[in-house]
Amino acid sequence: MQRTVLKFGGTSVADLERIAHVADLVAWRAGQGEKLAVIVSAMAGETNKLVGFARGAAGDEITGSSFDDEYDVVVSSGEQVTSGLLALALRKRGLKARSWLGWQLAMKTSAAHGSARIMGFENSGLADAVDSGEIAVIAGFQGVTDEGRVSTLGRGGSDTSAVAVAAALEADSCDIYTDVDGVYTTDPRIVPQARRLDKISYEEMLEMASLGAKVLQTRSVEMAMNHHVRVRVLSSFAAPGEDNPGTYVCSEEEIVEKQVVNGVTYSRDEAKVTLYGVEDKPGVSARIFSMLAEAGVNVDMIVQANARGPERANMVFTCTSADSTKAEQLLLDRKTDIGFENLSVSRDVAKVSVIGVGMKSHTGVAGTMFDALYRKGINIDVISTSEIKISVLIEAAYTELAVRALHTAFGLDAT
Repeated sequence: MQRTVLKFGGTSVADLERIAHVADLVAWRAGQGEKLAVIVSAMAGETNKLVGFARGAAGDEITGSSFDDEYDVVVSSGEQVTSGLLALALRKRGLKARSWLGWQLAMKTSAAHGSARIMGFENSGLADAVDSGEIAVIAGFQGVTDEGRVSTLGRGGSDTSAVAVAAALEADSCDIYTDVDGVYTTDPRIVPQARRLDKISYEEMLEMASLGAKVLQTRSVEMAMNHHVRVRVLSSFAAPGEDNPGTYVCSEEEIVEKQVVNGVTYSRDEAKVTLYGVEDKPGVSARIFSMLAEAGVNVDMIVQANARGPERANMVFTCTSADSTKAEQLLLDRKTDIGFENLSVSRDVAKVSVIGVGMKSHTGVAGTMFDALYRKGINIDVISTSEIKISVLIEAAYTELAVRALHTAFGLDAT
């Protein structure tokens, strides 16, 4: 018996017309004999509106734990509305369907309201309902804590909900319907020659998601990899029955011929923080980055080099633009304690990365990358690497030029 999980994002269920189209897609899939669970996001723009309501009601006086639990109650209602509307649209088409909320699934999460992590399912009867032929329309993005309080998984959390449900149901596939028809070698808006990939490994997708690609949420890819859930990204704008192959996110073993580089990503939401004249002694780096971690600043690239003065070093790290103001103020407040001479923050930078599992067994990727950037007159500020990616920090003005140059240099342009 084939169980399949489908997920539809906010643009796919933006209004009643789009919900009707989704109902047609689901009805067609059910007609192929699939046993379906369907995860939905809130209608496009709804979550932002609900966030505004919560902030407005609380004002500046209610913060922290006094705000977070009720914030989750408010913002999770968007998915509740969509699940009910889609269930009704499916019933209109003569199908057996019902909505499920996070607490009805008993999708247990941590108590970190607004960014909860899924801990597991209790026996909710979902599998029996799906196997009986009922289409389960599940409100994504939400769960319930051990205390019985509503929790939410953070922006993009419906992707994670879908993978979690697929893992729990031992589904054959988890199809993520979105406003693009798959995963591309890079952003087609920048490189019209970008190609849709038939398959991409979990590792590559995880790097792409964390480095700027907005197709899937990073946590959903991590969960898919950990639980061996086969994910497919495909278009929700295709007609029922229309050819819509999408891109499979799967294990590396399923990909017969591995490209050296499979994708080029970019992120403009970057800031470079430079500490000049940091004391060059054990414990200083630990003190700096522990402090930043405690404040919730997510640090990415880190480079340390000797300074001109004795027993001093210059330290560079990157974080998001949003976090850079917090990081700057924290460091300045602790300047004497940390022991550095000066600090600068540059926000006109971008991170460009090349990604591919083929890097594990091929040499020369860095040379090709750096030569392509050199030929376009693009200066590299910071470099970081992993087993399957190389990232560079450059001036933001050169982002598109760099992406196009690297896409061509690694032979990714469509013929």
